[in-house]
Amino acid sequence: MIAKPSYFPQLKDITKAKLILNTILQSTPLQQNFNLSENYAANIMLKREDLQIVRSYKIRGAYNKMKSLSEKETRNGVVWASAGNHAQGVAYSCRLLGVRALIYMPSTTPKQKVNQVRMFGKGMVEIILIGDTYDDSYNAAIKKCEGNKMTFIHPFDDPKIIEGQATVAVEILQDVKESIDYIFVPIGGGGLVAGLGSYFKQMSPQTKIIGVEPEGAPAMKVSLEKGENTELETIDKFVDGAAVKRVGDLPFEICKQVLDDIILLRARGYANTDIYQALLLSEKKVSISLIDQVLRENGLTGLGKRTREEQDRVKLEIESRKIPGLTIPAVSPELPKIANVS
Repeated sequence: MIAKPSYFPQLKDITKAKLILNTILQSTPLQQNFNLSENYAANIMLKREDLQIVRSYKIRGAYNKMKSLSEKETRNGVVWASAGNHAQGVAYSCRLLGVRALIYMPSTTPKQKVNQVRMFGKGMVEIILIGDTYDDSYNAAIKKCEGNKMTFIHPFDDPKIIEGQATVAVEILQDVKESIDYIFVPIGGGGLVAGLGSYFKQMSPQTKIIGVEPEGAPAMKVSLEKGENTELETIDKFVDGAAVKRVGDLPFEICKQVLDDIILLRARGYANTDIYQALLLSEKKVSISLIDQVLRENGLTGLGKRTREEQDRVKLEIESRKIPGLTIPAVSPELPKIANVS
């Protein structure tokens, strides 16, 4: 059952999720990116969620939700909808817990992701490819559940999913030794940023939470600007991992309280179609966009479209102004191997 709109992730529930996940996962490292840190006179760190067994943070929410289900809820199997990344976490969770699942994904899902879901599920999942977008798959999954006894589980609009994703924040704050000024978080349906943001606002309220959303599917940004959760009429399907027409109702309500700003990222032209991968693969463009945000908030000129000499001058200005810390972790949910880049 979906929680009431007043739901906000509590520390005790996030801690419980972390204890559950400790039984199957190890904490991923928080690593400094030397090149970006040098280029921008900052301490820029990446949370290496690409090192998860399913190569993204999605296993956190999926397993936490599956563990919360009763025997009655799983007896006839569960139904999920996914753009591909979440499905891998679901499949692995079903394999570990012995629960059968139907997973609906867009027909445009890259073959590699489909194969990964099958591999992680090891006979416990059935994949149904339908429609062109996540929203098409979601609608088909809902229809499947009508009139039968299978349990539908939402991939991001669910408290247990959000609390599972929030454990990323737990690990970041356990590992970092200094105050974090900014954290940049990718947004698809909003589960990760809602969970992480809620934990940071309770445990590190001085940290500014900056969402990063695909320019071709800015559902969260549009919704926040309008003051209500808004479904986009069209989206750019190129960004398959974050291409949703409507963010979750729960994440939207949480983000109204925790998000400080959203940056839109143009993904066309990148080697991979997932915004989460683009965050790392296209380091130069993304880092300039993100650091520009920091500079503008501190009254400085951004680095974009500047020569190396001009950028060096801005760096000196940063240092002379002594902008505190600029410790900037960026969550990196999925970093593809070079062989997988098409």
